[in-house]
Amino acid sequence: MTGVGTLFDLTFILAVPFWLLMIFAPAWSVTTRIVSSPLTAVPVAVLYAVLIAPVFPEVWAAVTGPDLTGFQELMTLPNGAAAVWAHVIAWDLLVGQWMFLQSRRLGFSPWLTGPLLVLAILLSPLALLVFLGLRAVRRPADRKAARPVASRG
Repeated sequence: MTGVGTLFDLTFILAVPFWLLMIFAPAWSVTTRIVSSPLTAVPVAVLYAVLIAPVFPEVWAAVTGPDLTGFQELMTLPNGAAAVWAHVIAWDLLVGQWMFLQSRRLGFSPWLTGPLLVLAILLSPLALLVFLGLRAVRRPADRKAARPVASRG
């Protein structure tokens, strides 16, 4: 396996402990404390920086003047594809953490949140859409429950 291949594999491995905590230990106080920190994505972000260093001009060209051909070319470079993967993993983790923390705040069951987090690992934009829909439905119910009862008198 090449050095880039190892870094590619390491990218997800660095995120796995946080996903496992959120999915399998959601009620543990340590989970919330750890997941509340955006620093969880730092190891993956460091790998991203290492991966883009050799292909920085190509990455910079792709993100400052985005077009399909530029991204296709970037993805043909081992460091470019691995860097895009690290980018995805870091942001997926942050989106998953936000969903987890919001779920806890809104009182969503771990039986609902766990599968949503698995979906976030695999297809985070779709998981985000589902979560936002559930959150929108939940919020009006929360407002009604919190509404003070008018005094009659």
